[in-house]
Amino acid sequence: MGNLGYAYSPTYPGEILKEEIKFRGISQRQLADRMGLTYSVLNEILNGKRALTEKTALMFEAALCIDAEPLMGLQMKYNMQVARNDKSFSDRLRAISNYSAAL
Repeated sequence: MGNLGYAYSPTYPGEILKEEIKFRGISQRQLADRMGLTYSVLNEILNGKRALTEKTALMFEAALCIDAEPLMGLQMKYNMQVARNDKSFSDRLRAISNYSAAL
C-alpha cells in the first residue's frame, strides 16, 4: 500500500507563493507586515514548515489576489502525499485493508 500508487511529489503551496512574492519584488518582511503575521510564521509557511490554513490562504488571497481555494487544494494534496509516505501509517492502512477484506 506504500504510496498507494502516487509516485509524484506534490507542489507545496509555499513554493507558488514564494515565486509570486519574488516576481512582485515584495520582501517576506513587507508581506508579513501587510498580512499581520510575524516574519517567522510567514517564512515557515513559505518553506513548508507550517501548513497553510484556510485563514492564511484567505490572507494571501487578500494580499496578493491569488485565489485561496487552489492554494488549499495544493495543501491538501501535499498533506495526503505526506500521509501516504508515512511508513507506520501505511502499515496501519494495510492492516485495516486486510481486516476489511476478511469481512
